[in-house]
Amino acid sequence: MATSKEYKDFILEQLELLNNITCKAMMGEYLLYYNNVLFGGIYDNRLLVKIVDTNKKYNMQEQLPYENAKPMYLVDDIENKELLKEIVIETCKGLPIKK
Repeated sequence: MATSKEYKDFILEQLELLNNITCKAMMGEYLLYYNNVLFGGIYDNRLLVKIVDTNKKYNMQEQLPYENAKPMYLVDDIENKELLKEIVIETCKGLPIKK
């Protein structure tokens, strides 16, 4: 099942507290970037973020974005914009910066 455009638009609206969020379509799903850093995506109408040491404190549930993929964390409190902002920032802090 692919992610609906409506759900993608809703997630982008929930992330509006963050400047410089970009979204790229990828095979019916969406990759999410913050300041050009890939931090997660929208898969089957679920917001998932990469697993890093800096976001483990949120005790999120691991899920697979698609078959045979690396697990990611499910962000289930998508209504809380402040928490979403914090999770994205903390996730990006734990990711390597590409040159």
